[in-house]
Amino acid sequence: MNAFEANFDGLVGPTHHYGGHSFGNVASTGNAGQLANPKAAALQGLAKMKALADLGYRQGVLPPQERPAVWALRQVGFVGTDPEVLLAAAQAAPQLLSTLSSASSMWTANAATVSPSADTADGRVHFTVANLQNKYHRSIEHAQTARSLRAIFSNAAHFAVHDALPMHPAFGDEGAANHTRFCHDYGAAGVELFVYGRRHWGGTTEPQRYPARQTLEASEAVARLHGLSAECTVYAQQNPAVIDAGVFHNDVIAVGNRNVLFCHQQAFVEQQAVYHELDSKMGGGLTVIEVPTAEVGVEDAVRSYLFNSQLLDAGNGRMRLAVPEECRKQSAVWAYLQALERQGRIAEVLVFDLKQSMQNGGGPACLRLRVALTEAEATAVNPKVWLNDELHARLTDWVEIHYRDRLGVADLADPQLLLEVRTALDELTRILGLGSIYPFQYGGTGLS
Repeated sequence: MNAFEANFDGLVGPTHHYGGHSFGNVASTGNAGQLANPKAAALQGLAKMKALADLGYRQGVLPPQERPAVWALRQVGFVGTDPEVLLAAAQAAPQLLSTLSSASSMWTANAATVSPSADTADGRVHFTVANLQNKYHRSIEHAQTARSLRAIFSNAAHFAVHDALPMHPAFGDEGAANHTRFCHDYGAAGVELFVYGRRHWGGTTEPQRYPARQTLEASEAVARLHGLSAECTVYAQQNPAVIDAGVFHNDVIAVGNRNVLFCHQQAFVEQQAVYHELDSKMGGGLTVIEVPTAEVGVEDAVRSYLFNSQLLDAGNGRMRLAVPEECRKQSAVWAYLQALERQGRIAEVLVFDLKQSMQNGGGPACLRLRVALTEAEATAVNPKVWLNDELHARLTDWVEIHYRDRLGVADLADPQLLLEVRTALDELTRILGLGSIYPFQYGGTGLS
């Protein structure tokens, strides 16, 4: 069956700032307090989307969430009008206001886990929204994520969008950042690799410095919800030592596409056994590009986000690699990438300036949710979210009009900022044909 992999990138939201909320994410905590440029961040993301669309990849757009999350401030006791709530929070709990203003939903690799119809029991594309329960600023995203996904993938004959798993440490789920699908053809049955950091009910060695955010129990639950067979699932434990080195998700140490796995030598526990199981369940043909520690250390991999790159099918069994500019600035990383090109193991390395996102702890792979679709399923997607020249131009104008080019933590209490955000999102829902998906549009609380 004719099928392809589409990338759905998150638009960076108007409250993009450096709050340092993500313990375990070295870039996030290291850049806390710096001034951010939301306009530049959004335009950088759009430029990457456009470049890949121009290369022939199917590119979709996912909307940002409404922030500051005034409804969440009300949940914890702040009262009054919206401006009064913001002012009171800024005075009494400025870090909380910053937390509830995070634009982290731009990293749509954490939006959900996706299984294509070729793998699922009912022949539909399944999404399970990530609960992101390990970090408060992200744990409030799931209800809006579900609304957004259901507005885009609304055809129940083709798509099933599951609510997030229970909000409990046993089911800590970080979405596609800890999931990779391997196949010989996008339209044929594949093998889905679920990577976890710990088993909640015992049996694993856990990191000592930073938390392991994904549990085996969550990965198994997602596989059940999607109707995946044992023959098409592999569970691998992330190396706890690399989590302690700042590898907070598997997509910071490994990336895969079709039959290719590009990963670091220290990515997994019992790494050779993981390779063997993947290859066996694929029926052979797995290609592993393993980066030796001697050539690129884990620290350099984390600093450059080498593995938080997009591995893109270039046709004829070859792959492109879309990396952040930071890879070119790390000499060991850049030397390794140039060697991959010379050897023909990677057809082309594409470099993107994503500085605003990178400084908050997310690179090219964090910004996109991959969805393998047949042509019939693609036709059933909300057509207005597919990026083309016209939509790119319109979204660029939208960003230029509505986004600030300078934002610090102190600016989050400005009632005008909340008005700017709501005005922008109201217009965006019309541009993308999403309907009223935000609580301020339909008088909801944001909780469901």
